[in-house]
Amino acid sequence: MSQKLQVIKQEVIGCEKCDLCKTRTNSVPGKGNFKSNVIFVGEAPGRNEDKNGEPFVGVAGKKLSAALDEAGVSREDVYITNIVKCRPPNNRVPTSTERETCQEYLKQEIAIIKPKIICVLGNTAFNSLLGGSEITKFRGKLVLKENQLYFLTVHPAATIYNQELIKVLNKDILKLFHLITELKNNKKVKIDIDYTS
Repeated sequence: MSQKLQVIKQEVIGCEKCDLCKTRTNSVPGKGNFKSNVIFVGEAPGRNEDKNGEPFVGVAGKKLSAALDEAGVSREDVYITNIVKCRPPNNRVPTSTERETCQEYLKQEIAIIKPKIICVLGNTAFNSLLGGSEITKFRGKLVLKENQLYFLTVHPAATIYNQELIKVLNKDILKLFHLITELKNNKKVKIDIDYTS
């Protein structure tokens, strides 16, 4: 792990910037390969993540791992984090204040890793990073904003309640890594939504 990420990790672990620090068991810093071409960004930790202090280790995490496997990618090769680093009580959606308070950590993670693509998982991340909503309408699309590429897909947790979405997630993750391969080979990729124009 890079030293800079280690510093952020320690800051997240000791963070008391918002009230979530009073109800959490553990804060959940991002985890994974700091040389990754992609950062996966979810909403917030759930019960298993709060217990273990690691992102995406519950059922949703297994769904994400399965989609990565399907694309021939090891979880160790990617970096996974959340918009908010502490579990909101009863898994409620994090408030805009909680998201804003936490956003500096994510900005730093992105600045250190410099991913080719940020994979946005679900509505909360979509809203926080790009001001969007209705992820199901925009999933599978590549977005450009401030020289950073984002790829949109459903949150793995959504596939627990809607089995149809497993195919959708798998297809999107395959497309994501196809795009990353193209970018690594300096090929042009099609931008679906351009926030800069």
